[in-house]
Order: sequence, then C-alpha cells, then structure tokens
Amino acid sequence: MDSSLSLSVYGGKKRKRESAQRSNSLVDQKGKETMEEAPSMEMDTDSQEDQNIAPDVLPFARSYQLEALYKAIHENTIVYLETGSGKTLIAIMLLRSYAHQLRKPSPYIAVFLVPQVVLVSQQAEAVKRHTDLKVGMYWGDMGVDFWDAATWKQEMEKHEVLVMTPAILLSCLRHSFFKLNMINVLIMDECHHARGKHPYACIMTEFYHHQLKSGISDLPRIFGMTASPIKSKVGKSESSWSENIQKLMILMHSKVYTCVSEAVITEFIPTSTPKFKFYSNNGIQFVLFEELASKLKMLKEQAAESLSSNEIESFSWGHSGDRVVKDFILEGVHALKSYLQCDPQWSIGDNIKSDVKMGLLTSKVCCLVDSLLEYRGLTDMRCIIFVERIITAIVLEDLLNTLLPKYNSWKTKFIAGYNFGLQNQSRTKQNEIVNEFRMGLVNIIVATSILEEGLDVQRCNLVIRFDPCPTVCSFIQSRGRARMRNSDYILMVKSGDSVTCSRLEKYLASADIMRKESLRHSSLPCDPFEGDEFDKEAYHVSSTGAIANLSSSISLIYLYCSRLPADGYFKPAPRWDKETGTLYLPKSCPLQPICVEGNKKHLKNIACLEACKQLHKIGALTDNLVPDIVIEEAEVEEFGNEPYDENQPTFVPFGLVNSVSNNSHTIYHCYLMELSQNFSYDISVQDIFLAIRIELDPEIGCTQFDMGFDRGSVSLKLRYKGTINLSPNLVLLCKKFQVTLLGSIIDHSMNKLATSLDKCYLEDNVEIDYLLLPAIGKGEKSHVNWLAIKSVEPSSFTCKYHQPHIETKSGLVCTCKLQDALVCTSHPGGKIYFYITTGIMELHGNSPMELRGGEVTTYKKYYEQHHGIQLQFENQWLLKARHHFKVKNYCHGQKQGKDGEASKAFVELPPELCSIVMSPIKDSIIYTFSFIPSIMHRLESLLGAFNLKKMHLDHCTQNEIQTIKVLEAITTKRCNEAFHYESLETLGDSFLKYAASQQLFKTYKNHHEGLLSVKREKIISNAALCKLGCSSGLPGFIRNEPFDPHAWTIPGDKPESLKLEELVIKGKKIYVHGKRKLNRKIIADVVEALIGAFLSTGGEISALLFMDWVGIKVSFDKIPYERHFDIQPEKLLNVRFLESQLKYSFHDHSLLVEALTHGSYMLPEVPRCYQRLEFLGDSVLDYLITWHLYNEYPGMSPGQLTDMRAASVNNDCYAWSAIKHGLHKHVLHASQELHKHIAVTLNNFDKLSSSSTFGYESEASPPKVLGDIIESLAGAILVDSGFNKEVVWQSIRPLLEPLVTPETLKLHPIRELNELCQKRSYKIVLEDVSRKDGVTNYRMKVEADGVIHEYEYTGPALRDTAKKIACKEILNSLKEDL
Repeated sequence: MDSSLSLSVYGGKKRKRESAQRSNSLVDQKGKETMEEAPSMEMDTDSQEDQNIAPDVLPFARSYQLEALYKAIHENTIVYLETGSGKTLIAIMLLRSYAHQLRKPSPYIAVFLVPQVVLVSQQAEAVKRHTDLKVGMYWGDMGVDFWDAATWKQEMEKHEVLVMTPAILLSCLRHSFFKLNMINVLIMDECHHARGKHPYACIMTEFYHHQLKSGISDLPRIFGMTASPIKSKVGKSESSWSENIQKLMILMHSKVYTCVSEAVITEFIPTSTPKFKFYSNNGIQFVLFEELASKLKMLKEQAAESLSSNEIESFSWGHSGDRVVKDFILEGVHALKSYLQCDPQWSIGDNIKSDVKMGLLTSKVCCLVDSLLEYRGLTDMRCIIFVERIITAIVLEDLLNTLLPKYNSWKTKFIAGYNFGLQNQSRTKQNEIVNEFRMGLVNIIVATSILEEGLDVQRCNLVIRFDPCPTVCSFIQSRGRARMRNSDYILMVKSGDSVTCSRLEKYLASADIMRKESLRHSSLPCDPFEGDEFDKEAYHVSSTGAIANLSSSISLIYLYCSRLPADGYFKPAPRWDKETGTLYLPKSCPLQPICVEGNKKHLKNIACLEACKQLHKIGALTDNLVPDIVIEEAEVEEFGNEPYDENQPTFVPFGLVNSVSNNSHTIYHCYLMELSQNFSYDISVQDIFLAIRIELDPEIGCTQFDMGFDRGSVSLKLRYKGTINLSPNLVLLCKKFQVTLLGSIIDHSMNKLATSLDKCYLEDNVEIDYLLLPAIGKGEKSHVNWLAIKSVEPSSFTCKYHQPHIETKSGLVCTCKLQDALVCTSHPGGKIYFYITTGIMELHGNSPMELRGGEVTTYKKYYEQHHGIQLQFENQWLLKARHHFKVKNYCHGQKQGKDGEASKAFVELPPELCSIVMSPIKDSIIYTFSFIPSIMHRLESLLGAFNLKKMHLDHCTQNEIQTIKVLEAITTKRCNEAFHYESLETLGDSFLKYAASQQLFKTYKNHHEGLLSVKREKIISNAALCKLGCSSGLPGFIRNEPFDPHAWTIPGDKPESLKLEELVIKGKKIYVHGKRKLNRKIIADVVEALIGAFLSTGGEISALLFMDWVGIKVSFDKIPYERHFDIQPEKLLNVRFLESQLKYSFHDHSLLVEALTHGSYMLPEVPRCYQRLEFLGDSVLDYLITWHLYNEYPGMSPGQLTDMRAASVNNDCYAWSAIKHGLHKHVLHASQELHKHIAVTLNNFDKLSSSSTFGYESEASPPKVLGDIIESLAGAILVDSGFNKEVVWQSIRPLLEPLVTPETLKLHPIRELNELCQKRSYKIVLEDVSRKDGVTNYRMKVEADGVIHEYEYTGPALRDTAKKIACKEILNSLKEDL
C-alpha cells in the first residue's frame, strides 16, 4: 500500500448475521468468540464476513479513493480529505460493496447521515445515480417526529439506503424503532460535528459504545467523512490539535484515512491562493450621531412609559400597546431619515469616501468593494462572500446590488438559514439561487455558514471571508469552495488585529498539522472510550428497548407537549422554575408539578427524565416512549385506509322467495289489497289479492298507506283473508297471468313477453314467489276473479251463443272475445301497440273518418295512407279500444300532473290487425295493475325494513320499534321519496357523539381532549360505522336508488339478471339479488339514522340496545368521578355572579374554575384547563339542541332540521352568547392575542342583530375560546349534576335564547350561494385567497346569465370569515338582479 496511507488496521468488525442454513453450533461458537473479543478495542484480524466483501469500484475512481474504500471495507474509517476531493464517491462505492447484504428481502439497511436538511436530497440523488439500491429520504418537515414503529417498519421494508439527518436516527434509536444491529453500514457526512451533545456524538455514546462495552459486536460499519477532523477553536500547541483528533477517533471508534501530503490531492483538485486584506479601524464616530442617539433614546423611554401606564391593570398590551410600538417605529424611521440626503438623485456609493466620512459606509465595506473590483475583468465571475450574521448577508446583498452596477453587470443574492424570521427563505428558494449561480445569472452569493457544508455550489474563482472564520473547520470548508484553477481566498482582517491574524495563519498551516497528527494516531493503539456520567442515568423500557436519558429527556417532554391540544392563543409547553427546581407541565397533562434535587447544572434534565418515567407509567407515553396520541392517530388513519368494496348486495325480503313444487299443492296466505280511489275517473281501481307463502306479521299484514298518482291519491289497506291451496297447474296459470299482464304494461313488447312466458314453468329452484290475483266483490264477499286470470289463455275461452265470424290475427273469433280484451297490433317497421278493447262499433273500413284538420276520409284509406296497411276485410265492424296504460314511478308521494293524453279517449281498430293477448279482462283490472309495481315496491320495502327489525329483535326482544321508522332510516335522499333518513341521521349522529363522549370522559380520566377526540373518532368515524354496518348486514337493506318500474322484477318472471344467492347473516338466511355500489358514508349514515330511529321511538335505552347489537359498546352506567383539587374558587372567580347567570349552584366549585380556565393560564393554583369539559359539553349541547329541534318541529323537512342544527350548534353562536351574558370577563387566561381578539369582538358585538345569536351576519368571527367556555360550562354542569342532561338544558338554554326557529332560520351565506348557483346554473369562475402579515385577501367572481358579479375582501378576518363576507356580498348583488 502507498506510504501516504495510514497502514494500521483498527477495530475489525464481528457480526452475528449468519445465514439460516448455518448450524446452531457454529452460531454458538461465533457468539462465544464475539463475547471474548468484545472488550478489546484493538483487533488484529478482519472478520470472515468482512473478508468476503469485495470492493465494488467505479471506473472513474481516483487512486486515493480506491485506497480509502479498501480501508473502509476492513475497518471503521474516517476519511479526512479536502472539500471537493470526492469523499461522497467513496461512501457510494462502500454501499455498492455491501449491496448484496442490503438488497430486499434482507432485513438490513444502510443509513447515510447528513448534518443539514439541504444535504438529504443532494446525497440521496448521488446514491441513486451510482447504485441500483432503493433510497429513502427523511427530514423533520415530513412529520417523522410523529411516525410510529409500524411506519418506520414499512420504510425499512421498502428501502435499502435511508438518507436522513442524525437527529432522526437518534430519535428512532431512542424510541427503539430502529435497532443498531439492523444497520449494516452507517455513513456520517461532516462527521467533525461528532462532539458534545450533537446527535452524531449521542448515537455513538448512547448506542454504539454502550453495546460495544456490553460485548455486542453485531454493530454497523462506521464510515465518517470530513474536510477537517477538528471543528472547534484550538490552542497554539500541536498537542491541542492532537488531542482533538484523538477524541474524534475514540468517539467514532474509527481510524483516520488521509493523504501524507497535499500534493496527492492537488494532482486532481486545484487549491486557492490565500490573501489577506486589511481595512482600517475607523469605526463610525459617535459624535456625528450624538443627537440621533439622544433622540432615539428619548423615543424609547417615552414608548416604555406609555406601555407601562396604559396597561397597568392588565397582563397584556392589547391594541393600545400595538399603537405605541407602531408610533415608536415610525418616529424612529423619521429620525433616521433626517440624516440622509433628500435629493432624489442621490444614491449611496456615488462618492464612497464621502459616504465613509458621513458614517453611511464603513471602511470594512469599502475594503470588500475594492477587493471585488480588483476582479472586474473576470468574464465569468463566481464569488461567495461568507459572513457571520444573517442581517449582514441581507444588508450586503442590497448594498452590493446598489454599488456594483456602477462598475459591471454582476448580480448579488444572499443565502441564509430558512428560519431566521427577517426575510423567510425556503429551501426551494435557496436551490433556485444556487442554480442561478451555476448558470451565471447570479455572480455573487453572500452567505452564512450554510454554504460551508450545505448546498452543493459549483466551484468558485473567488471566496471572501468578510467575517473571520470562527473555527479551523469553518476555515477549511469555506476555502474549499474556491476550487477553480487560479482561484483566490481572501481573508479580511482589521488592521492591528494581531490575534485574528495569528489565528488565521495557524489555520493556514492546519492542514499539514492535522494530516500529520491523523497519520500518527492511526498507527497507534487507541484508548477505550470513557463515557460521560451524564449519560449513565437512563430509563429503559424492557418490552421494546426504548430509552430516555438526561440528554433526551427535555426534547421528549417537548415532543409530548407538542401533541397536547393547542389553539391560536396557546401552544402547550413545559415551564421550568429554576429557583425551586420545579417542572410545570401544561394543564392538559395529568401530572402534578415535579420538584427535584441534584446537580443544579442538570436539574432541568433530571426533572424532565422523571416526568418521562411518570408519563410512561400512566400510559401517556407508549412503550416506544412516544405520545400515546401518535399511536391512536396512526390506528385511526390505518382504519380509514382499510380496503372497502363498494359493491354491496341487495337483499330480497324474506317471505317473497320460495320454491314451488311441480308435484304437490302449494298453500298461500291471502291478503286483500283494498284500494280506494280519491279522485274521479271513468275507470275505478279494483281490489287485488296478494298471495304469499308466509303469514305476515300483523304490523305488515294490516298496513295501510296512501300513494300519489296522476289524478290524485289511492289509499291501500291490507286485510288478511286466510289461506288458499293451489294445484301446480293453478299456480302456473296465476304466474302466467301476472307475467303477461304486468309484462305488457311494463315493457310493451311482444318479444319480451313471449320470452318470459317460455320460461314460466315450475321448478324446485328458489324464485320470487308471490301471486297478484284480481278480486271480485268487496269486503267479506270478495274472492279471486278466476275468469280474469284465465284470460291469459284466450284460446280456451269458447262462446256458447255465437259462432266465430270475425277475422283477427289470432284467427276467427266471436264478438264476445273482443268485448273486453287486451290486444296488440303490429305495423310495418316492427312497431307494436297494445290496446284494451271495450266493445264493437257500428263502423267498418269504408265508414267516413274525420281527421284532425277537418278533412274526411275512410278508415281503409287512412290505414293505407298513414300506415301502409291494406285492409282485407273492410266490411268488418271496427273495435272500440283505448291505449294501454303506462307504468310509472308513484313512490315519490307527490301528485303528478297528467301526461299528454290523446285527443280522443278511444281509437277504432280493424279486428284483422289485432292479436288477442288476454280475453276476457276488464279495463279496470288492467288499470289497477298499472299501479302494482309502485305499490309492491312500497310493500317490498316495508318487508325489507321489517326483516331488518326482526333480525335485531331476535337478539334483543324488548327493543320494539315501528317498521315505518326503520324504513325511513334505510331510505336515502336519492330515492326521491316522501321520506328519507336525513333527520334521523342528524338525531342519531348527535346521540352517538354524546354517548361515546360521556363514556370516554368517564373511562379515561387522565386523557386530554385531543386523545379523547381521537378515541371518539375510532368509534364514530364513517370508516368505523361502515365496518360495523357491513358486519351486521345493513348494506343489503339500504334503499339508495329511485324506483324504476321498468326494472322491477315481475313475480314469476325469470330474467337472466335474476340470480338469487343464499347468505347467512347473524344466523338469518337471506337471499341476495345482485349488487350495487354503496359508498362508506351512506352505510355509516344509515347506522346513525337507525340509532336516531330507535332513539325517537323507544328513547335512549332503545338506542343503546341497537348500538350494542351493531357493535358500538357504550353505556350510561354511573361511574364515580372523583376529584381532589385543593383550590379556592372565590379567589379566582366571581362564583356568585356566574351561578346566577347559569341558574345553577355547583356542588364542586372547582368544576366551575376548570370550565373557565384557558390553557395559557399556567399559574399552579388551577390544576386543569377547560379542554376535557369542553369535549364533553360540546357533545351534550349538540345532542340536547338536536333533540329539542327534532321534537319541537316534527313537521319540518329533513333538510330543515340539518340547517337548523347547523345554525344552532356552532362555535360562533356560543361565543356571541358568552359575550351577551358577560362570561368573557371571567375567562382565566394569559394570552395577549386572546385579549386583543376579545377587544375587537366586543367592538363588533353592538352591530349584531339582537334577535339572532347564530352570527351569520357578523363580519368577524369571535374567538373560539368564548364558544368553548359555553361548552365547557355545559360539561361542568353535566358532571356536577351526576350527568343529568335536563339540568344542563335548563341552565344553558337561556344563554342561547332566542333559539333558531323555522321562521328565523337563515342559511349560511356560503351554503346559500352554492345552492343558488346549482339551482340556476350559475358558475363560480374565481376563488382566490391569500393571507399575509395578518391581512386576508379574498376574491370571488360568479357568472350569472352572462353577467359577472365579483367582490374582493381585504381585512383582518380569517379565511373562512372572509369567504363568508364575500359570499354574502355576491348574494346581495345576485338578488338585486333577480
């Protein structure tokens, strides 16, 4: 090996990753060897596994890169090479060499750590470019802090190389999402950061060295990269350099690879020439600005005095404070302007020497400009100016873009960390600037240290250190940016600053010193790592291996607090009292203040570690030491993402399906459908028998309902008439009768009718089996009209009195057969028409016929001219007939207008054109059967609802409910019927929400509101309800399509589409007739509607019983709710006033204090904030108001109930009520923003209509906190009263008066505009919203009949309120035009 390389082998690596095929003895033997060798820090041979790894080199790799790769394969290595020397390529070749161990399905991964987020994608792309490995990228903004073990497991199963920042890996190791033995290769870019409590150092100390000392050798290969093994400032002696390098090697458990001299690298990479530039120390003389300083000081004192006097009684500034600060800034700017020239032609830099004398420029800036101008001859300038402070970068960018255009066309931009707040700069923006720099669109970048080791900037021909390098690492890295040939590295130093000069000269010589010390240490045995006592105190979770220690405890507590409920006025965070050594957690955390003793330097860490232990013991931190809400949210998300098949079955009502024997009689139960016609017409409806195989429950067997038809309504009443025993021949005759009659009405097709009749035979297979038989007589005397049924076989009808003498398409018949018959005529072109004959006319083919225009012709000529038919028997009498009746959907419950009827009620038909379909059959029977599809659809729907009810009652016999309510609950709005589930769903939704909330509140007494909400979501979400609904068989009962009589299955007909399948659900045999699409929400809505149906019929117990049956396990059992809060409410609140407002006296006044305490009120005397009570109160108020509206206005439409609930149950409504009754004055909080928002709201309150509280007309939204306290007070009263909802309603209702009524209901402007646009086909052509610096801009345009109506809002309102205002204004504009 070349002498320039370090030759000693350090730390050969042992692994226990033998393949499954190796024998157990070999595994045991190797494990034993591992345990024996582990304590030694020096190993003299490579492991067998490492010897088997062959270097996988790239063809363009340089010699020193290949040597470094060989070292890295055989031992842990830190590659110390200059910036731009290709260290990343060595890392990539190392990954290629280990690729066979990483490729899936291998459980192992490689981790590539980078110290800055901007480097993640950069290094990941490099790995992707040169390997075929699957690469994953991770950084904080992806939300990885809140990922759980399952998510990380998925990532490791998908990827082979994970590129991330070290804090993420450290967090994963601490939470035990990763185990160190899962990682084959661990690459650390810029590894000089591994010192102190940097994540690099923590990974090595807490995990690598801990496991190494425990005798575990199943550890990753470590590969570090750096341009300087020393990051900190170093002393003058070489021993300090040596000590720093040795510390890094010990910590990284690695040897350093480097080149023996710079010449090895310069063969491939040019280096820059360092130059010192000195500037004079003539700072701005204070005497020039003594008057200005005096003015600013005076303004400052005035502002401070105003702030203290204006808000002496308040804890926050409010609006007056804002005004004081704004006035101070404006007056300060005005004072500064007075020292600048007023000439508009003047610009800084016109006379630099004069600007320096005036104090507008410093000599340091002049030195920078002069240095840049020395390179004005460069045609392709690429320069980076490094500064220490962000504000310096911003000012220099502006200054250079003002000064330099006077001399050349160079353009300057700055790059700084993206979270500096002055001028927020995203990573995307930074990458854009770097790309512009590469392309020459930007020539100079003024940058902070982010460009020393961050973004990949192309080689520069000039680097200037405007501010001195703080460390040797900073010096080397910034110098490394100047990598063009003949590039310069300028160091600006103040004249006479010998200390800085000496330090920089030391830095110039640093490369050779560090190289020499690195080579020396790599040839020597290394001392073992001695851990810090600080890291030894730790909390381990044995079940997972997760760990919390003094290093991680503070960040873990902040992570926990970040997942506690927050609002716009308060972000939960721990509070540390240094004086007493006490840690106070936010009030939504169940822990009491934690007071600890010990080393004062580490006291906060100790307290946080104790808090972590306690949080884990109560379950607030999981066994992976992550907030419990993270796991709960992941479960909810996973639950919502479970696959769902939208194709759901359609059930045929039990009792309508059976098989008919061809060999024996069949017994049918007969129900007389008594029909009464509530309108006048020349034909009357007739009663019909429904013959069914089972006896119906009296609720269905005695049902009655009205249906709206063309001319009015028809009332139906079912009456049981006993049984009928039919032979197979009679059953078949009845089936043919109803198939023929209903088929002709529905399809008007002889071809379809012939096909159906061909399939009309008896067989043992199950089918839809019920009979519809015309009745004769009324009431008790009614019986089956067998004569009409036999009309389906007209050929069997013979006349005793007349001989057949009339020619028809069915042959010779007598007049009797044509008196009352269903006939069809065929015309050229295949058209077929059905008619109902009522008699013989004294007209024949040659009789005169008057046409519509008054013209007279003969029937013979008419048929010849208009239909191309030549009558053969022109002297035969014509038949008097009427058009066949049309089948329609009469299930919507509305009276329909008459369809366009023919001008003549009757037509004259030549008998020779007619085929007899049925005879004899009265037109009244045919007329009645035209209503049958709609009537039977309603009866089938009732039977389906009854089947569902029966399925439930079989498991819960005491839970009675009306079938019609069940039918309403399973009928969607899409059916277009007189009823649908929306009202019941609204009621059921509110009850379900309350039932789940009170159960969770009583069960989980230490859970905060956020966690309770997530747990509630798992119970009441659409995904959860849909899953329970499906497991209970509900989808098959749901009615989601408008009735189509043409698709209705005629009993006895056997179309190809009718295939019945048997299914068993909850022990019940059910028949399925095909599938249709149902989305999750519909099924969830039906579950809620059924809850509402049972609630409205049988009360809360009934609803709970149904919920239990469907799988929702909640109860109203009284659980003791003990509280031990030692507080003095009278010192915090005006208890007497509040109780008088609420008309309720509290037994436990601490509940009243809790209900009015905002999370920002961190004083220790109040242990909890209102969030838990708000969670409970929100649900009980929702339920109480919905129940009130449902019962108070029973006649309103389902949509009205939804709208009234939305108008009543909303935070704005509650907030205005709180202000109206003065409750805002009693909120305990410590938020300046909330104080200001309440002040603004009070100003707007007087503008509101006194008759309304739901606030749609308000142009500003009140603080959500004020609405929350109405809910929390309701929750407090509920708990204090022993969960007596009536007490809550009696107390809270007066606060909300006047409640909305159908007369006072106003639609929300957004809803009203959307409905108007949908109704009138208007189009919203533009919606544009932006918010910046607290100002919202909302633009909206609506096109209505070619006219554009537009409005633009600009103001402080939030987005939702701005949209409401815009919609309201556009509505007013549209209404004016209407």
